[in-house]
Amino acid sequence: MTSYLEIAAEIAREAGALTTKFFDRGVQYEIKGEQDLVTVADRASEELILERLRSHFPTHTIVAEESGLHDKTSDYRWYVDPVDGTTNFAHGYPVYNVTLALEHRGELIAGVVYDPTRDEMFTAERGSGAYLNNRRIQVSPAASVTEALIATGFPTHRRHQDVNVHFFYQLAMITHGIRRSGSAAIDLAHVACGRLDGFWEFRLNPWDMAAGKLLIEEAGGLVTDMKGRPHRLDSVHILASNGKIHPETLRIFTDTFEGRFAYPLPEITTVVDA
Repeated sequence: MTSYLEIAAEIAREAGALTTKFFDRGVQYEIKGEQDLVTVADRASEELILERLRSHFPTHTIVAEESGLHDKTSDYRWYVDPVDGTTNFAHGYPVYNVTLALEHRGELIAGVVYDPTRDEMFTAERGSGAYLNNRRIQVSPAASVTEALIATGFPTHRRHQDVNVHFFYQLAMITHGIRRSGSAAIDLAHVACGRLDGFWEFRLNPWDMAAGKLLIEEAGGLVTDMKGRPHRLDSVHILASNGKIHPETLRIFTDTFEGRFAYPLPEITTVVDA
């Protein structure tokens, strides 16, 4: 398994160096679907990653953000996001990463999240812990939502159907703050190393969260869906935390799902200058 992780980290670092060259000179973007962005860097990074994975593991299945599913028969499946945080990347906002994860018969066994802007390599393998630049990491000690810093994200498509603002507001009223980086993999990695105490989001793709999920579990945290059920890579939503704030966060989410708001959204009032 270690060879899988070492090779994944090597590939992620190489892809990260490639994306940095594009980022430094600026890139144009295209719209795919309704609002999702894609750049030449996404395609170049994915091409490099696919080439390297096929060279090392020619029989493995690969699921990649831009090109979809490759080879369906292997017990081993790679999840690849060549540039997680493309909207940030396209606008020159320096929060993005390259992430790869490996699943064997439905169980995540290795994952990496590489942030080239900070030269931070997050790695994890099943049963062997989680690491940042080869130093062991663990989740935060925060014991209550009231002392937590939490992150979330909002979709780029079907925005008119998104309900996350209700969950955002309930937690914003009682936590130390809510952060929205635009990169789910980085948010999950930051939960794993204790910079954040929790993260939730709706409608993520498997490649957005596979590596980050393993990082958190190996760093001593907990990952479920937002109703406390076991999380799968095809779950509609995700809640990841240090474990200690999980029960309290789930209670808040239960109330919010059922329309019981401890803090109703404020009404908009007209402010007239004196």
